[in-house]
Amino acid sequence: MFDARPIGVFDSGVGGLTVLHECLVNLPAEDFIYLGDTGFFPYGSRTLEEVRALAFRNASFLVEQGVKLIIVACNSAAAAALPQLQAAFDTPIVGVVMPGARAAVQETRSRRVGLMATVATVRSESYQQALLSLDAGVEVFPVECPRLAPLIQGGDVFSEEVEEAVREYVGPLKASEVDTVILGCTHYPLITPMLRRLLGPQVSLVNSAEEIAREVGETLERKGVGNKEGREGDYRFYSTGDPEAFRSVGARFLQLPIREVLLWEAGAEVAASLGQHV
Repeated sequence: MFDARPIGVFDSGVGGLTVLHECLVNLPAEDFIYLGDTGFFPYGSRTLEEVRALAFRNASFLVEQGVKLIIVACNSAAAAALPQLQAAFDTPIVGVVMPGARAAVQETRSRRVGLMATVATVRSESYQQALLSLDAGVEVFPVECPRLAPLIQGGDVFSEEVEEAVREYVGPLKASEVDTVILGCTHYPLITPMLRRLLGPQVSLVNSAEEIAREVGETLERKGVGNKEGREGDYRFYSTGDPEAFRSVGARFLQLPIREVLLWEAGAEVAASLGQHV
């Protein structure tokens, strides 16, 4: 028995392509549908209510596409809405927060864990709660990084502007003497070399993209809904913003060709409620 339905992935932009990349590498037989909500990027500066509304709209779209499982690749969306999404939909839904927290608890030696994330993710306290639920003795040191995701998505990840922002954000983590840092945004893996240099070799980095791919594989096996082994899976893309901009920028994140991106006209009601047009 196998299940040929695709797996759905959504993110506020192209950052979730780092998650999709890990899934494509680790689950090569599976088909994927990726929705990048670039028309409403970034989520990190929005209110929890706004992010939750966008997350529900995105999940509804993927359910309509007939997916068998949904990955909330956006940390801000997972932090704001994952329990509500899981309660509202019959389709299994997994997010990036708990896998990242679990890996950090297993990795840390001093039980001093840093978190780099968007404003929305930090203020939701989802990572803090997840870490403490796994180990009540862990000390968590969150740092809001509002400039990073837009800078990384917008251009040269090795620019002096990015380096300046990274130096600013890792300063409090170095001062707190953490030995493990969770990359709490799917954009951040692209600056891993810079983070390793500035934090030092004694600090372990937890990449949520790698952890969620592992969890998805375990979920498919547990539920018996994996696709036929030995086949090469397919993947397709939708964007709520400029498809060509998504395609050109997204290839850097996916590290694979993106041949076509389809435009999805976002729900008019949500767009109106947020005062935006796509």
